[in-house]
Amino acid sequence: MEIVSIERKTFEAMVAKFDHFVRRMDAICQRHGEKKMTEWMYNQDVCQMLNISPRTLQTLRDNGTLAYSQINHKTYYRPEDVQRIVSVVEDRRKDAKFKGKAI
Repeated sequence: MEIVSIERKTFEAMVAKFDHFVRRMDAICQRHGEKKMTEWMYNQDVCQMLNISPRTLQTLRDNGTLAYSQINHKTYYRPEDVQRIVSVVEDRRKDAKFKGKAI
């Protein structure tokens, strides 16, 4: 075990900065309401809901069609964002099907 010794005023300054950080984070959380991870969807859920492949989902993220958040290499989607693009995906599917028949 290694012991680190610091001056009292340095320690108190660190504690004060940490307390300030905690107060700011509490204020941000209160301002934006309670957000729970259970409200978010994962890649697999979105693929099933839209009936698309993971690669198509990646394309929707890349071109800005579908908003997402990423935390520690995991991607999350808000259900309302996914619901908003259902018609977009269906229209693209219809267009692809129509082009396939025309050829």
